[in-house]
Amino acid sequence: MFSSLGLFKKTRCPDIQNCERTTCVFSHSPDAPAEPPPLDIPAHASRPQPQQQKEKPKPTSSALQTQTVPSKRAASELQTTNGITTIEPPRKISRVGPTQNPGAIPTSTQISSGVPVLKVPPAQSLVAIPVRQAMLKSLHDHFVVFYRKILPTNPTIAREHSLRQEQEVYDKSNKLTYRNAVISSIASLKKRDIPQSIGDPTVGTEGDLAARIEAKKAIQSLRLTASHLQSYLLSKEDMITWGYVVDIPEGPGGEKPSEEGGVLKCDRCKQPKQVRRMEEAEECVYHWGRLLSKRVDGEKVRQYTCCSALATSEDGCVRGPHVFYEFDPVDLHKRHAFTHTRSPDTSRQGKILDVAALDCEMIYTTGGMRVARVSVVDGDGMEVFDKCVKMDEGVHVIDFNTRFSGITPEIYSTSALQPLVEIRRSLDELISSETILIGHALENDLKTLRMIHLRNVDTAIVFRHPAGPPYRRALRDLVKEHLGRAIQTGGANIGHSSVEDSVATLDLVKWHVINKPPPPLMRTLKPPPPTVTSSETPTPTPTSTAASTSASTNTSTPIATPSSTQIFSTMSTNQEEQKPPPTADDIPF
Repeated sequence: MFSSLGLFKKTRCPDIQNCERTTCVFSHSPDAPAEPPPLDIPAHASRPQPQQQKEKPKPTSSALQTQTVPSKRAASELQTTNGITTIEPPRKISRVGPTQNPGAIPTSTQISSGVPVLKVPPAQSLVAIPVRQAMLKSLHDHFVVFYRKILPTNPTIAREHSLRQEQEVYDKSNKLTYRNAVISSIASLKKRDIPQSIGDPTVGTEGDLAARIEAKKAIQSLRLTASHLQSYLLSKEDMITWGYVVDIPEGPGGEKPSEEGGVLKCDRCKQPKQVRRMEEAEECVYHWGRLLSKRVDGEKVRQYTCCSALATSEDGCVRGPHVFYEFDPVDLHKRHAFTHTRSPDTSRQGKILDVAALDCEMIYTTGGMRVARVSVVDGDGMEVFDKCVKMDEGVHVIDFNTRFSGITPEIYSTSALQPLVEIRRSLDELISSETILIGHALENDLKTLRMIHLRNVDTAIVFRHPAGPPYRRALRDLVKEHLGRAIQTGGANIGHSSVEDSVATLDLVKWHVINKPPPPLMRTLKPPPPTVTSSETPTPTPTSTAASTSASTNTSTPIATPSSTQIFSTMSTNQEEQKPPPTADDIPF
């Protein structure tokens, strides 16, 4: 037992009369008080009474509507339990750090400039991350040197390709072979030819080059036949809609081959001028590029691609003679008569091609825009015809338009030996009415040849423009995207090549046959009727290789309908000689 402290010795036992305890803690003295003395406790030691929290006024209905309830309590929020206010510690499930996106970690990423940064979870990499980052830096440095000529116009290409190249090497190697594989990749990069443009075949990673080679082999090994192209053929109705001439216009044809001395609107300055041959032509100051819409300081402006001058500028950037071209099939028929392709002849059966790709180059003359070069390749892509065309009697050259046609005075004087009539006879030995012709905006080549042919495949229609009809994609863009090569890069002194363009259109169709399902019926691709009447309405523009000095194949060109004022409206979809009409952003459908 514990010893007594004697705290109750002065207090009389409440059961003093009957208490039988031998060790009672109370006093049994008769003088002991019955009640204990009062306690004297200092006031400062008193326990503070809990303050009653003021009752908050009940919110009104309007306050209830605007009151926002927090989704989580703050860790420092005061909590009141049994009248005692305390600070509740954070719960175990509460976030105490910054919130993070729970999404997956990317396998690689890159910073906005400089060497790319590889961000890969270490547990998912068989090679140490510092080793991979060091190899990535080495790849990036070598790609910067390799792309030094195209890096100013493509500032991110070195980072993108170094990341992809490192990933390709990592996927094909293991922990022991990774470093040597990267070194071999760098050695292979040093052996490539320095690319001059983004479309050069040496641009890309090793995987890109290998895929490009395999695709090229597949395209070269495929010989197109009529059976491949049945679903690609345009119906007669579609041909009419897309601007083909399917019937010979009225009249004998060829009765007025030249307009020399007449007054017509210049295609360059848009002013009425007298038609004169090259030696006598007046000088015209114009823009050979097209108008392109851009955003400058938040405002939309239109600039020429040739010199970046605004559309409102009155002065051009180049000088040349005044030229013209015509749209109406009747007018074209008066310059040189249209004729149908010949029907199949058993005596010529061995020479007739079942499939052929065709392209033409054109120049400005006193008889309008006339064909100056014709090229044809067969279904294997082999050149079977390539000749320059001499102008008809009485027709004189105004401008060779070498920037786009590739025809120079020297080439014309030495190579243009046969007029169009003889060229057509030679083509009849290769092309019959049953031959399937392939081309890009093919109706323009047929018009300049004055040829009416009804079995056609048009890559400008097969490869649809993202904005839909009536816009078409440029041939050079399609070739760069799907075939990985650059065409029409000759510049102002060399121009385009009709052989190169005809092979390109053939290869595009081969690519589509190999990689894509057959296209839907061509009639589903018809453009709507031309109902736009605003000042931005597309104006008819010739679009073959030398169609006009104001067109461009770098953009899409709206397609013309076969009206008398739009017959040549789409001739520059595969060349760059004319300013095309406004883009899809400018003209509402």
